[in-house]
Amino acid sequence: MERWHLPSIAATGKREPRVLFSRPECRAILIDLNAGDELGDHRLHESAVVEVVAGKVGLEMEGHGVECDAGTLLTFAPGETRSLRALQSSRILLLLSPWPGKGHFPAGEDPDPERLPAQATVPPLGS
Repeated sequence: MERWHLPSIAATGKREPRVLFSRPECRAILIDLNAGDELGDHRLHESAVVEVVAGKVGLEMEGHGVECDAGTLLTFAPGETRSLRALQSSRILLLLSPWPGKGHFPAGEDPDPERLPAQATVPPLGS
């Protein structure tokens, strides 16, 4: 078992995704956003689950907008286009499944599902 207490992980002050774990079944990414930060129109090759851990974000998708505060859980199908903006300092947890989705990496790039970017990892509690 591995575990993380998301509210107690120190924020870096940068909009730098931090990978908590990465396996073929799922990749978990913690993202801190300052008020006004945006993740512009984007789409993923994986199914995505987003939890608003802290703060409040605005989500736009297909011309519809919604505000989501802490405790909100959202799901997205592969290929759906959306944008997200922090309405206040916020922390979100992004789960991508399966990892990596078909077509995520360009041909010739290493698709190892357990590869972790060294600067982005947060060790589990007790490590």
